[in-house]
Amino acid sequence: MPLDALCLSGLVHELSQAAAGAKIDKIYQPGRDEVVLALRSPTQGNVRLLLSANPTHPRPQLTRLSRENPDTPPMFCMLLRKHLSGARLLAVEQPPLERVVTFTLEALNELGDRVERRLVLEAIGRRSNLILLDESGRILDCMRRVESSLGTGNANQRSLLPGMFYRLPPAQEKLDPAAQSREELERLLSAAPEEAQADKWLLDTFSGLSPLVCRELVYRACGSTDVLAAALDEAQRCRLCAAWDELLRRIREGEYAPTMLVQQGKPMDYSCFPITQYEGAAEAVPFGSMAELLDAFYESRERAERTRQLGHDLRQTATAARDRVRRKIAVQEKEYQTTQDRDALRRAGDLITANLYRMEKGASVLEAEDYYQENTPVVQIALDPLLTPQQNAAKYYKRYNKAKTAEKVLREQIQKGKVELDYLESILEELREAEGEQDFREIRAELKDGGYLKQHKGEKKQIKRISKPRLFCSSAGLRISEGRNNRQNDLRTCKEAAPGDIWFHTQKIHGSHVILHTAGQQADEQSMLEAAQLAAYYSRAREGQNVPVDYTPVRYVKKPAGAKPGMVIYTTYRTVYVTPEESLVKTLRKA
Repeated sequence: MPLDALCLSGLVHELSQAAAGAKIDKIYQPGRDEVVLALRSPTQGNVRLLLSANPTHPRPQLTRLSRENPDTPPMFCMLLRKHLSGARLLAVEQPPLERVVTFTLEALNELGDRVERRLVLEAIGRRSNLILLDESGRILDCMRRVESSLGTGNANQRSLLPGMFYRLPPAQEKLDPAAQSREELERLLSAAPEEAQADKWLLDTFSGLSPLVCRELVYRACGSTDVLAAALDEAQRCRLCAAWDELLRRIREGEYAPTMLVQQGKPMDYSCFPITQYEGAAEAVPFGSMAELLDAFYESRERAERTRQLGHDLRQTATAARDRVRRKIAVQEKEYQTTQDRDALRRAGDLITANLYRMEKGASVLEAEDYYQENTPVVQIALDPLLTPQQNAAKYYKRYNKAKTAEKVLREQIQKGKVELDYLESILEELREAEGEQDFREIRAELKDGGYLKQHKGEKKQIKRISKPRLFCSSAGLRISEGRNNRQNDLRTCKEAAPGDIWFHTQKIHGSHVILHTAGQQADEQSMLEAAQLAAYYSRAREGQNVPVDYTPVRYVKKPAGAKPGMVIYTTYRTVYVTPEESLVKTLRKA
């Protein structure tokens, strides 16, 4: 986990400066593991404080990312609103090199008296939690209640239940880096096991350090991370001690340098100190604050995780339906191929009819000259010995006519199957692009209308809240809209867009409908190019290059009668080839 106690100290330092004295205006719980406090800060204005107790990426941070809130707030959110609405943040503190942050607040109780409340975030992996305490240190409630561990064999597991006094997590059996002098560090290095890797030894000996920081200290001392602790010479030990002293000095003086490591365009790790160990294998990108770094690092990861959690059952349903249609099409195409040989059935019937005078009842094979081929070779035709010659001929004619009819029916069924397959692929693409609970609710309704999900009797009708399309602004100031799902694509393209607006869609690739709203004016080339890049980005070709995007005025886009949601036909179009860029998408969306 990238967030070690050192990075957490950088976050606490940043929060202490930006949020101390802020007043809580609103409280939200957009996810099961995260709470957002809307603060009014005397120095920063209106800011949002995210407290995440997610087991994979717990953290406290100021955030600029908006998160969709559920229609009904969870019980823990209601409790926080009861006790902390209007409260003032007095202090943000971290026990020395522990992954625990305490927010001390001044709130009003039911009688209007000022009381102290504490909100404790434990950012310790799978045991991460958010706990609300009263003025005496008793637990009012917590995000995850933990029962007594008696008899479980885990002595480090605490009970976290309402009414109990809160105590910090058990301390690790490691040394405090800040309490060790340089001489003590050298003495410990001398006593290190011979087979121990230097970075692993640092990680196992001192608390609060992440593997990344340990490797960085060793790299600065030795120029490599693959070094044994016992093999360090005197010069390397001096450089390691100097790097150690520099790290502790930065912590004492609050001199943090938020840095994100990027490999092949994707975030891979981060730290609150400069990282040099990767040389050219990864790019070290500096940020102005830990809040900006964490937003950039976790935005795509959390969106993917949220999509995976919320849309798991929908994805299973759509995937099963798609695979079922694929198998059905494969069987139909195989049957269709057999119908292409039907002329041999008709010829067999003709040859039997032409040789009735030679046939005897009960024969199982007819040997006859095939006058349909050159040189009239002798062929064998299988017969049913229980049928008369005339009945055998009629049987072959019947099979011929059946294959002839089957060819037409199968062609239609295969075409319908391919349309349905395209539709289900578009549903899966929607699920990949979905960002919030409302998006999944609309996709669920679409699947129910299509018969892919059952409509249970007595099911409560949810409040219909129509989601809005993603909106962008081009460099020239023109509005661009992108449909989040098939229903929204139909609405934007077929009803709301003006005939002169420009419609964009990736060519023969599943994706969203993108509309460039021209307001009756001639669209400039830059706006056209940006809209095409948006269409490529919100499609299955997001990671591709030179993606073909078709565009045409909306007047040339039609929806056939009875077509699946999102399915349209268009004429008089042109094609442009673009490469989608995430940075451009973010810029246009912010605008």
